[in-house]
Amino acid sequence: MDSHLPNLSFPKSFHLLKNEAGLNVDHVFDKEFGFYSEQYFHEMLTIERKRTERSQKPILLVMIGMEDLLDSFPRKNAAKIVSSVLQSSARGIDIKGWHEFNRKVGIIYTEVCKDGKDAILHKIHINLEHALGTEVARGVEITCALFPDNGAPNVTGTLPVPDVRFYPSPYASSPEKRVSLFFKRTEDIVGSAFLIIIFFPLFIIISVLIKLTSKGPVFFTQTRIGRGGRPFKFIKFRSMSVGNDSSIHQEFIKKLIRGEQGGGSTKANEVYKIKNDPRVTSLGKFLRKSSLDELPQFFNVLMGDMSLVGPRPPLPYEMENYHIWHLRRVLEIKPGITGFWQVTGRSTTTFDTMVRMDLQYIMGWSLWWDFKLILRTPFAVFKGAY
Repeated sequence: MDSHLPNLSFPKSFHLLKNEAGLNVDHVFDKEFGFYSEQYFHEMLTIERKRTERSQKPILLVMIGMEDLLDSFPRKNAAKIVSSVLQSSARGIDIKGWHEFNRKVGIIYTEVCKDGKDAILHKIHINLEHALGTEVARGVEITCALFPDNGAPNVTGTLPVPDVRFYPSPYASSPEKRVSLFFKRTEDIVGSAFLIIIFFPLFIIISVLIKLTSKGPVFFTQTRIGRGGRPFKFIKFRSMSVGNDSSIHQEFIKKLIRGEQGGGSTKANEVYKIKNDPRVTSLGKFLRKSSLDELPQFFNVLMGDMSLVGPRPPLPYEMENYHIWHLRRVLEIKPGITGFWQVTGRSTTTFDTMVRMDLQYIMGWSLWWDFKLILRTPFAVFKGAY
């Protein structure tokens, strides 16, 4: 133990982080209650989720409501009660801490067996009744989430999507990052409003050309998946003929994600978009190559569904083919119009490489990186896409 922390007593399951990481005890440990602080608990939750993505050994997150308990008992007494319940309800390898400070205590049960969820919840209820009495214990809110959970439906009603609580924002627990996120949203509002005004004449010209060259509406809307798995209406200029069959693209996406050959191109696992897509109109080919079809997405940014910079928002049927680690690009951050993959790999990279680039952006995000990617976007557009 470090010499400047002589008076602290840590539980056996707690391992003090080295000061080389720049962390202090208050950052990782709530000395009053005897478990991890909110920020560090969320960091551990992210680490355990990533470990499970590889091992496929489920973890269970249990959250115990604390507000009523803190209102009913002096804080010292509440701390003793909670510490006693947690010690008797969890193993040494399980992780205990604030899921929400002063509101919810969280326990991460690692390597949970198939029938372990019900047994764990029963044990917690019994220990709460022993510590508080049956009547008071019944008023304590207990919620849980299993990862991975093969029983929870997603937005399409078919594919299970992990509980978003396993994907805490990489920035929410950092005061500096929260300030940066505020400025990112301000940048999105000001930037998208400014660009809508600047490109307004182009909106009129493109709208007229679409109506003159093909039958159907000017705009094309479809459901895409945003931050936390939330669906939203995605807006583009229509570049395809009306009434086309989406099964071509669905089959292409399936083979692309699986890394199979075929799917509408000579090397489907090396091209993100279908080359020479028969559904695209003559004008649509130009709009896509120049990325002008994406101008209406500035309205998505203005409404808060998207950001100027971030991963591209997937289609629901695309997510149905995702591996579990792919989901991080959807659940942890808002999608964007431009981004690291868009200006670097564009249409000629593998799907897994695209996802890794998105994850690299998420982990290293900063306002400065956003600014550099925005500056690089016109050059990527100039080069064109398939």
